[in-house]
Parts: sequence; C-alpha cells; structure tokens
Amino acid sequence: MGRVDLDGRAVIVTGAGNGIGRAHAFALAARGAQVVVNDLGGALDGSGASGAAERVAQEIRDDGGIATASTDSVATVGGGAALVARSMEEFGRVDAVIHNAGILRDRTFGKMSDDDVTAVLDVHLGGAFNVLRPAWNHMVEQRYGRIVLTTSSSGLLGTFGQASYAAAKAGLVGLMNVLSLEGERKGILVNALSPTAATRMTEGLLGELAERFDPRHVAAVGAYLASEQCELNRHVLTVGGGRVGRIFTGVTPGWYSGREPASPDDVLASIEEITSLDDHIVPRGGEDEVALIQKVLGA
Repeated sequence: MGRVDLDGRAVIVTGAGNGIGRAHAFALAARGAQVVVNDLGGALDGSGASGAAERVAQEIRDDGGIATASTDSVATVGGGAALVARSMEEFGRVDAVIHNAGILRDRTFGKMSDDDVTAVLDVHLGGAFNVLRPAWNHMVEQRYGRIVLTTSSSGLLGTFGQASYAAAKAGLVGLMNVLSLEGERKGILVNALSPTAATRMTEGLLGELAERFDPRHVAAVGAYLASEQCELNRHVLTVGGGRVGRIFTGVTPGWYSGREPASPDDVLASIEEITSLDDHIVPRGGEDEVALIQKVLGA
C-alpha cells in the first residue's frame, strides 16, 4: 500500500481555526506539510474576531509540525493576495490550497437581506477566487498544484433555508469544473469535498450520531487530495462518518424529436424518456455532451 507524503509541501488551509479546517491543518502537518493556518476568527455569521488561527498554528508547532498563522480575510481581493504572499514569504512556494472557509446566514428566501446574500457569497465563492487567482500563477510557474474546494450537500442537493449558502457551494463545483480543465496540462489538479462532520455549523443537527462524524474523517480525504499521490481531477468526494463516496453529474441520451422542432405536446408525451437515467454518461466537459448529441443524431 502506498503512502500519502506531503513532506516539504506548502499548503494553505482557509477557515482552519476550528472544525474541519482545523482537522485539515493537523492532518497535513502530520504528513510533513508546511501549513498556512488561515482564519479570520469569530462567529458562524462572520462577526467578531479571535486568535483561532494562531492557536491552531501553535498547537501544530508544539506537536513538532510546521505552521504559520494568517488572519487575512479571504472575502477581499487584498486578503486573498496577502494570504498567498504569507505562504511565499514563510515557505517560498504554494503547493496546495484547501478552501474551507465559510459562514452561515440561514434565512428563508423571502426573508433574506442583501447582506445575508453578499456576506455568504463573498466568503465561500468570492474567497475561492480571491485566494486561488494569486496562488494559481505560482502553481503554473512550478507546474504543480493541488486545489481542494469545499462544496456541500446543500448546494448539490438542497437544504431548506440556505439559498445563499447553497448557491455559493454549487458555484464552487462550477469553478472546479473549469479549473480542472485549465490546470490539468499544467500539473494542477482540482477536486472538491462535500463533507458532513460534527462542527459548529452542524451543532444540533446530527443528534446522538455526532460522535461518529469526527472531522478527522474528512481531513484524511483532504490530505490525500492535497498530495502528489492524488491523481484524481474534477471529482466531488462526499465524506462523513467514515464513508467516502463520489457525487457526479450525469447526462442521459434523452429523447430525439427528429429534424422538425418538437411541440410542447411532444415534450409532454416523451417526458419519461427524457428523464430516464438509463445509459447516462459522466462527461468530463461540455464537449462530451456535444459528442453524445452527435451520436444520438447519427452524425
């Protein structure tokens, strides 16, 4: 059996002051990574401040690992740039980024304020752009990189009262799809995690099962995805309670209406064939769907 080795690799972890992010930082350091522990600190809604990042970094150092703290806000362009600069100053490189930072502003759609929308999007989705854009250039130059984005079942499947959170998390999968195509030839692989763990965000949701959902289950997969041993690209792995699986987007052959445009009545009559999951494919990009259409057309 092979071994995941991160010795000498510089890895940025956003939202690493608590929960899953903290577990990521410790798992990476245990495998030899030099970790930039990033956390603005504060409450789940993004308010307040604390020394969470420095506490985690110090704990890693006390255990014999290598870590430095960053309190830069990923919600701003300047904060993302400063975070990447911190890795370059401390370790001279950026080999991997695990974007885990996030906040919650749960509201039903009709009761959401403008700030409930923008605050969540700015951290989850905007934060990915703010950190990855400066990190990307370093990865391209060294022709190596690993990027791990954090999506959610809320974005992939839906959760009541989490419209802004779900939209941000689904957007991260779209970003993964594109970056995985752009980065592959440059040695940059991009994947995503959809975690379920006992953290501040899920407090009260898991009930008696909470102890089974240790964040370390998620961190083990994160460390693999951030390593050179990972050869996956454009995968969403769902992790929780010791179970690891894959969530994917499939495209079906569907129904062919013929050369003449269909009528709404034709669509109604054919809806079962249109929605059937039989013979679906898992496309690697838009061109794979075009190829499927060409096959159906006999082109």
